Amino acid sequence: MAEDRRAAWGYQAHQDEVGKLPTPFPRTMGPNALKYVQEVVESGLASDMFGRFERAFAEAYGVKHCIATPGCTPALATLAAAFDFEPGDEIIVSPITDYGTVQGLVAEDYIPVFPDTAPGTVNISAATIEPLITDRTRAILCVHKTGIPCDMDPINDLAAQHGLIVYEDACQAVFGEYKGRLCGTLGHAAGFSFDSEKTMGSDVGGCVITEDDDLAERIRFIGQSRGARQREGFGRLHTEPGYAYRMPHCTAAICLAQLEIIQDQVAHRDRMVRLLSELVGQIDGVTPLPIPDFCTVYSAWMFGMSIDPAQFTCSADEFGAQLAEAGIPGASTARYYLMPEACTFLQRRAQEGRYPYSMPPAAREYSYDERTCPTAHEFLDTWIRWSTFCEKYTEEHCELAASIVREVADRNRR
Repeated sequence: MAEDRRAAWGYQAHQDEVGKLPTPFPRTMGPNALKYVQEVVESGLASDMFGRFERAFAEAYGVKHCIATPGCTPALATLAAAFDFEPGDEIIVSPITDYGTVQGLVAEDYIPVFPDTAPGTVNISAATIEPLITDRTRAILCVHKTGIPCDMDPINDLAAQHGLIVYEDACQAVFGEYKGRLCGTLGHAAGFSFDSEKTMGSDVGGCVITEDDDLAERIRFIGQSRGARQREGFGRLHTEPGYAYRMPHCTAAICLAQLEIIQDQVAHRDRMVRLLSELVGQIDGVTPLPIPDFCTVYSAWMFGMSIDPAQFTCSADEFGAQLAEAGIPGASTARYYLMPEACTFLQRRAQEGRYPYSMPPAAREYSYDERTCPTAHEFLDTWIRWSTFCEKYTEEHCELAASIVREVADRNRR
């Protein structure tokens, strides 16, 4: 379509956003960032910065294994490949997320199955998952969208009843907590993002954590050694298709420096997002994204709120545009987060019966569109967010943001 343009990411996606509130860029950098990068350079690329970061992140999370990757999409892709399911197997996955969540599933010819979200939230629940479990279901991939964790105990109980693997997309929930336990330690494994715009922003980067020794070794074999084994007298034997998803040493250096400051930043974000939610919640017709009691630390990557269309003369899109114009950078709706609607290639493949939607290996017919998850679709129609929420917010910024929301609401009230 002529009006479409190539998508941007990181700083390029935010560089034109201006307003009265802080934006993530320029990022707050750990004080040792330059020192660690210099170590890499002065070593002549012979440093162990990659390993140092992996060990430090694993220790911070209290897990046995951290496997560093060049980004969050590769992290989740290596997990998908390492599980070694069969083409046509089904993975139940959160529908409100980013394409990076599903890319690895698609690459491995698994079939993503999208349950609806729980009403009024951006997350799936055991109740929305259970009706979609079939004899081809192999795993449940839970996304902690915006940093709010899914209610994981009931999901894990449901998975145990059916012999399913549960793993987490914690890309927006680094050092967030569910009932006092760290997001990312609530399932069999988890993927994280350290892309420049994310909460623990590096130049790019990601990782997988797990307690499973065999899974960790397989991730390194498939995801970093390209599925190759070394045979004496011959060299590399590529026994399985694999990838070279290794975090660069300079990225590891920046990630290590950011790790040293992230927990204080997350604690501050938690305080600020709860204050902002309280203030915005006092405005008639505007409902901040609910923070459930089990979210004991909200590692908020973005702030979100819903508007009641019956109370306003403008659409959610117009409301968001007025917020941005009034000083909230990047405020807008985000309908593209609904994967069954945004991934038009999935719609085509399913409709045409293209592999793996052919039968076999697929067990049944699939369809993807706005009707796949009607609750999520309806929710996103009136949901406004800004992903420029960051650790730079103060109480005064929260009060200013709430006053801007109130002014736009009052201006458009019926």
